[in-house]
Amino acid sequence: MSQYVSRLGRRSPSAGARLRLYRRPRRVAMLSVHTSPLHQPGTGDAGGMNVYIVELAQRLAALNIEVEIFTRATAGGLPPAVELAPGVLVRHVDAGPYEGLAKEDLPAQLCAFTHGVMQAWAGHRPGHYDLVHSHYWLSGHVGWLAAQRWGVPLVHAMHTMAKVKNANLADGDTPEPAARVIGETQIVAAADRLIANTAEEAGELVRHYAADPAKVAVVHPGVNLERFRPADGRAAARARLGLPQDALIPLFAGRIQPLKAPDVLLRAVAVLLDERPELRSRIVVPVVGGPSGSGLAKPEGLQKLAARLGVADVVRFRPPVGQEQLADWFRAASVLVMPSYSESFGLVAVEAQATGTPVLAASVGGLPVAVRDGETGFLVEGHDPADYARVLRRFADAPELSARMGAAAAGHAQSFGWDTAAAATADVYTAATQSHRRRVRSPHG
Repeated sequence: MSQYVSRLGRRSPSAGARLRLYRRPRRVAMLSVHTSPLHQPGTGDAGGMNVYIVELAQRLAALNIEVEIFTRATAGGLPPAVELAPGVLVRHVDAGPYEGLAKEDLPAQLCAFTHGVMQAWAGHRPGHYDLVHSHYWLSGHVGWLAAQRWGVPLVHAMHTMAKVKNANLADGDTPEPAARVIGETQIVAAADRLIANTAEEAGELVRHYAADPAKVAVVHPGVNLERFRPADGRAAARARLGLPQDALIPLFAGRIQPLKAPDVLLRAVAVLLDERPELRSRIVVPVVGGPSGSGLAKPEGLQKLAARLGVADVVRFRPPVGQEQLADWFRAASVLVMPSYSESFGLVAVEAQATGTPVLAASVGGLPVAVRDGETGFLVEGHDPADYARVLRRFADAPELSARMGAAAAGHAQSFGWDTAAAATADVYTAATQSHRRRVRSPHG
């Protein structure tokens, strides 16, 4: 993998000095077709990628790299452009009906979306954009064409990969279509640089998609350490949220869909209460988020499962919340539970740790990087509810475990600041620019 970005997303001094000899891009066209950075994370298709784009764009702007984010308009009357922050502009592109269009239907709208991007570009002088950074495979296809048309490099971030998701499907989940696999393969071949969240994801790009290892850079996502911090602590957060001070509170926060496996938490709680019925009076299980993806087929499926399992009285379903209140939910929890079947990184895990809360997670994808097993949380192999119940029992029997591991978790999260991620991403941009120039100048292309 590219050597100028280390395992923690930091640049090596010698590589950084070499890259500073070259000019960074002045203006980047960032593409996010299927979900807007202005949408509330935890609803529909909005999640960690939305947070990633917003935070990265703002930090890039602070490095004097202007960012224009192109996204599909999902409501009538939206302004053509919205300033998200100084140096960050969100452009709404009309492509298909505003509402009722599933993500699976979006490939048919890529031509219309590309047309909108090209219209925006046509209103500028030549050379307006120095680089295209696309997010997710749908955006990658638009980015591929735009980068070629404008004569600029393409940097792409997969965020998730069809082959990886299909190899780790939850029961009842829908496999990703062959068209996506083909599309991802084409983008991997076309991109000047690929950004992977972890070394494991970089390896998956090479193994599953034959990516050139020299084109893959590992840059860990960051966390907003000003927003996600211990602040005034667990007791104060519980008071604000109306939660009992002495309760065991295992929290699920995220999109409700089979891939994220919130059902595993409910089943684990059922196992725990069968073994330890006396805990029922002092356990609260918040589920904060909304149905998404294949979870939309059964929007009330999790509530019905809680009733069937006999745990509906301890589970509290809450709609998605803004980032500030989400930080309070993290602070209030005894432990964040992430039993996902697949996670390219697991940004929520780092956000929770930054507030001083340990994490109980499946040992999949980037979660072993986000969580230090046995120190800042626990990693579980597989998705057997009994294994998760066993760990929850430890938190029930030793309430001080949350505070002890939470302190270590808060320290661990300091390694994941967005400033570090943005600086490393800017170096990827510079390397992609140099690679692109060499390729264009080569007589053999």
